[in-house]
Amino acid sequence: MRGFTLIEVLVGAFLILIVFLGIFGAYQLGAKVIGLNQRKITATAIAQGQIEKIRNLPYLSIGTINASLPYAEGILEPITTKVLNNIEYQIETKVKFIVDPADGVGTEDACNWDYKRVGVKVSWSGRLSGELQLITDVAPKDKVEEIQTCQEQPGGILSILVFDARGIMVPSPLIEIFDPSTGSLIDSATSSDGQHDFPLTAGIYKVVVSKSGYSSERTYGIDETAIPQKPHPIVLEGQIVPISFSIDKLSSFSIQTLSPWGTDYFSDSFSDESKISEKSDVIIDGGKVTLATSEGSYLSSGFLVSVAISPVNVIQWEKFSFSDEEPAETDLKYQIYYLSGGNWVLVPDSDLPGNSTGFDSSPVDLRNLSSHYSQLKVRANFSTNDSSVSPTLFDWQISWMSSQSTPIGNVAFNLRGEKLIGHDSNEEPVYKYNQNHQTNSQGEKEISNLEWDNYNFSIDPAEGLDLVNIDPSPQPISLAPDTNLTVKLYFEAQNSLLVTIQNEETLEPIFSATVRLFKSGYDQTQYTDKKGQTLFIPLEVGNYNLEVSAPGYETESTTIYLSQDVRETIRLTQIE
Repeated sequence: MRGFTLIEVLVGAFLILIVFLGIFGAYQLGAKVIGLNQRKITATAIAQGQIEKIRNLPYLSIGTINASLPYAEGILEPITTKVLNNIEYQIETKVKFIVDPADGVGTEDACNWDYKRVGVKVSWSGRLSGELQLITDVAPKDKVEEIQTCQEQPGGILSILVFDARGIMVPSPLIEIFDPSTGSLIDSATSSDGQHDFPLTAGIYKVVVSKSGYSSERTYGIDETAIPQKPHPIVLEGQIVPISFSIDKLSSFSIQTLSPWGTDYFSDSFSDESKISEKSDVIIDGGKVTLATSEGSYLSSGFLVSVAISPVNVIQWEKFSFSDEEPAETDLKYQIYYLSGGNWVLVPDSDLPGNSTGFDSSPVDLRNLSSHYSQLKVRANFSTNDSSVSPTLFDWQISWMSSQSTPIGNVAFNLRGEKLIGHDSNEEPVYKYNQNHQTNSQGEKEISNLEWDNYNFSIDPAEGLDLVNIDPSPQPISLAPDTNLTVKLYFEAQNSLLVTIQNEETLEPIFSATVRLFKSGYDQTQYTDKKGQTLFIPLEVGNYNLEVSAPGYETESTTIYLSQDVRETIRLTQIE
């Protein structure tokens, strides 16, 4: 039998060594894997235990000692160690604030630290060193707990909503929080969506909400009104205190103070024939009317008829006046016609005594004419018994009272809204808007910066005026946001004087004439409007002096006895 050669022995030994080395290596690797897994399982248990511990802590306590932003400060040690199975494990804990853009960032979010992200890393050293990390998110249970993370002192939340008259949120209002005892500003915000949560320490706060071009609203203390409608809110620790405000675009009133009536007139100074409907055997020339001539002699008779006088909204006819000249042996009489069944006929003597024969004394009282005389014409009948002379008509005029109102200047009145800020100690309402105003000399007043509300107008009885009507009506008047509303206030008094100033030659109204009415204890100067009129109201019964002047005219003075409503026409002569 042949034995093994040395080479064969060496090869066999090498093969056996390789097998045993492989077996040993596999055993060694298995032991290492088992040991590493044991350490990882232990580390995982340690990390999970740490996370469970953290989850059971109050939200405000979750954080590490002496941590700085963006990490949360709390009661947890940042690094600790633990020995299990003779192996030392190092536990590193980090708690980081997370900003979630879903609920806004910056000034739009009362607290940017929306929740916390906890990371626990467990590591071990030695021959089988390693580490693992677990991460979890911890959220506050409510808004209060979230915002308290941003406060140095515990408190609550003042949650503010701002909406308009329609209940729609107002974009970007200015919300200011004040200390009501000192008036100092504590915090402010301009929220794009009209709502904001203020983290505040427990206490009482004054809130003011405003926006450029908008009304404002605020809270009130008992030092301002005994029972506030919207008192200063009280913030309690750990609670959300909601409060809402309503603002909208500002509005205004254009106020006119007026009498419920006015006067108007038809006049003709015969500068042309535009106001003549019919004529016969008369000549209109140079602002006067005379009989026509034939071969140098005046005709014996003729007539002249005005155009139809058709007032709008006539309340009462006033008077017919004229200026003429009647030399001896001449006559000039006037008659009033009205439209009946398509024909112009004389107003009967039963309504206007003397009309059938004609009038020759000015003025003629027309106040007894009933309202069914809606249109009138005037006829002038010329006649002469001496062909060398003729009567002359210089001008004529018919006046009437109409519902076309006349401005009343310098009227003091009160404007009061219906919104309340509260009640006083007698439980009487305290209104948010309650102010006195006065119109100018033209009877106008612009009241701006008003918020939408229902408003009432009134006047002090001591003023001597009665508010008899208002347009629009009835009161209260509703003023919508972003609106300019014209309001006409109509006043009456027991006694008044309406003065009309005209050019003596043309009968045209004189604008901005100075009219002074005075007596003992009363002296008032006013200026005429475009109709040449001004109204003095209210007045006491008695005699008054009246002075009228205008640039380029001679001054006129007269005495007037005033009782009830008096209308006076003054004609001024131009200075040549």
